[in-house]
Amino acid sequence: MLIAPPPPWHSEAIIADTLQRGPEMAVSSSDGRWRFTRWRSFVGNYTLPGLPEPLFVVHLGGKPNVRTWDRDGWSETTSFPGAATIVPATMPTRWLVDGELDVVTFSIDRDDVRAASVLEHFGKMHFAFSDPLGAALARQILAELYKPSSDGRDAYVAALIDALKAHMMRGPSSAGPAEFPTSSFSSYRIHNVLNAIARKPEADHSLDELAELAGLTRSHFCRVFKRAVGLSPHQYLLKARLDRAQQILCQGDMSIAVIAEMLGFTSQSHFNRAFREQFGEPPSTHRKRGVRH
Repeated sequence: MLIAPPPPWHSEAIIADTLQRGPEMAVSSSDGRWRFTRWRSFVGNYTLPGLPEPLFVVHLGGKPNVRTWDRDGWSETTSFPGAATIVPATMPTRWLVDGELDVVTFSIDRDDVRAASVLEHFGKMHFAFSDPLGAALARQILAELYKPSSDGRDAYVAALIDALKAHMMRGPSSAGPAEFPTSSFSSYRIHNVLNAIARKPEADHSLDELAELAGLTRSHFCRVFKRAVGLSPHQYLLKARLDRAQQILCQGDMSIAVIAEMLGFTSQSHFNRAFREQFGEPPSTHRKRGVRH
């Protein structure tokens, strides 16, 4: 059902050629009609040629400093974890990535898009719209793909892929102005909070402190943050700590107990449980796999 890597020459191969590096993970259907790919840690200013298939991009993690070229300059809007972008087929695009980035791209055959009569969703760029469901599906698919293969796992991944494909076909219709902050002022408030967490994920970052930083009441801040990012402040802080732990595990030999304490977890068992839920494997296994690679 799943194969890796996907067959050349396709949208993801063009992206890899542009970035001069391959993806962290790439799987596709046996007939090549969809491809699901994870890309991490690419930084810079680069131009993508028009791709042969429409591309659904889910921003999973990293800094919220991703911009696209909009007519005569870089977009005022920036992407953020929990956002999605639809890139039309054959449309050249330019990107500015300032900092670490973790995204998933999902492409499907143009004939499938045409057959589903949803070409209107893919006729123009839809950049950085809030998409909690797309982000949740992408994260769950990744979590399953990092587990050992089995008939049950493969069937589950196939069902999740079908759900993501249906979600992509639906387009950004659920992302309206009332659902997430669209003004530069509102975005600036949320990005202040995201940047504060990214700088020191190990800090306490109480809800009162984050709301004060955003200049909002606690209740308003929680609503705006969840709609913008797709996660509650607590969930986002936990994810930021786990992302930092993932980096530390692969870069040194610091003990897991010390990492857990350094990043503000109440105990090593709490850290182990949260890490497994996020990445589908315990920290020790992740470190061994990172060392082998």
